[in-house]
Amino acid sequence: MKVHLMHADHDFRLDQELPVNAEDLIQDLGLAQLFQTMSQGDDFLLDVARKAVLGEISDVEVIQYRQDVLKDCLKMPQIVRDMYNIAVETIERRRKERFGIFTRTPSYNVYQSVHLLRIFMDALMELRRFADCNLKQIHSRGFSTLFTMLQRELSDEYFARVHDHLRTLSFERGMLIRAQLGKGHLGTHYTLVKPSPRSRNWLGRMLDNRLHGYTIHIQARDETGARILSEIKDRGVNVVANVLAQSVEHILAFFNQLKTELAFYVGCLNLYDRLSSKGEPICFPAAVPAEKQEYSARGLYDVCLSLRIPQRVVGNDVDADGKNLWVITGANQGGKSTFLRSVGVAQLMMQCGMFVPAKSFCASICHGLFTHFRREEDAAMNQGKFDEELGRMSTIVDHIRENSLVLLNESFAATNEREGSEIARQIITGLVEHGVKVVFVTHLYEYAQGVYSQHPSNAVFLRAQREPDGTRSFRIQPGRPLSTSFGKDLYHEIFQRSVTNYV
Repeated sequence: MKVHLMHADHDFRLDQELPVNAEDLIQDLGLAQLFQTMSQGDDFLLDVARKAVLGEISDVEVIQYRQDVLKDCLKMPQIVRDMYNIAVETIERRRKERFGIFTRTPSYNVYQSVHLLRIFMDALMELRRFADCNLKQIHSRGFSTLFTMLQRELSDEYFARVHDHLRTLSFERGMLIRAQLGKGHLGTHYTLVKPSPRSRNWLGRMLDNRLHGYTIHIQARDETGARILSEIKDRGVNVVANVLAQSVEHILAFFNQLKTELAFYVGCLNLYDRLSSKGEPICFPAAVPAEKQEYSARGLYDVCLSLRIPQRVVGNDVDADGKNLWVITGANQGGKSTFLRSVGVAQLMMQCGMFVPAKSFCASICHGLFTHFRREEDAAMNQGKFDEELGRMSTIVDHIRENSLVLLNESFAATNEREGSEIARQIITGLVEHGVKVVFVTHLYEYAQGVYSQHPSNAVFLRAQREPDGTRSFRIQPGRPLSTSFGKDLYHEIFQRSVTNYV
């Protein structure tokens, strides 16, 4: 049995490796808050959220497949949570049984396997019931395939046959074993024999109870005889014990995979509940192939910031179709870095099949997302801040490829204006010419103005809005670079506050 809620043709693997820049993405984009909200303190949900969000999905069909499944989850959230809880509880009961740890004899393994299979059958019957009740309500290919498979594979006849086998393997009427005499009159070819069905009429039952052979009675204190009899039983049920153990592991693997793939959607439901309670907008994005170079958004906001503060976050509109260079300038503390993070997080959420924090969103997929944000000074003084920036940029260049997305936040600002602008020009020009999309938040006016003066058709220039009285609206709008970042606004604000507090 297969789950296939994350991929149409294969399982989602929890043991996949994260991208080499995973920790940079988590730090620069503030993803820890996103993962915390999705996991709600559950370590397993946290692990699945990290692997799913940071995993590289560059197939539009896979993204659409997951979106459709998630839409069904939003329509029946309690059903999804109940199915997830069934998988969790079933796996937990299997763990508590400590199968095969203390006693590893075939007879004990048969007993324990039968006990576990009864538990598994009860859980599978619950899943079948969910499929029967909800198959007509769902629209996604993922849930349709899963529910149809549960109905087909777990029919009433299947459960009846399994329960008959388990009843037989409980050996309520004793264990019947066939054997042959080998060399030295030693037993060989031990085989477990299925007992004949009991007759329903009284005469048949009486005849069935008659003895048909020799009977050997073992005294209560005959430990050697009991041990020999136990060894005979183990030889007779050894093959059956192996088959039952394989059945247990097969069904357990299904529940483990069901738990893993549903965990991603449970995390999405947790995030949706949190955002909807604040009235924050979400939408299912339109993902297009990388080569189309499309990007447009309405009301795009930083979801990680929204999860940290009680009030709603300001959203921004972007129209950047055919633009693979964004230059973002403007006032200090005007929302440029927040906007940059919103671009990165929305891209990751779209490419893992989630909804995105916006009123509408359409973007080309990227083959790898990379961030280069400012870092604090190296406390150990092993290298200068500018050397550290160049080192991280070198690592990024080693891993990017065509149609990657690079987010630069005030990069190359650890040196003087002229040198930083020249380095930025050379690096960004090289990246763009090789098909990499670059979004650059900068205070390097010489660089920004230099690019703007060339009127490149592949570039869009955005600026953090500042009201005439110096207040920040935290909106990013189209605008040419300005020679000032309005640092005096911050100076006056801090100075006036300090004087007020002093007085």
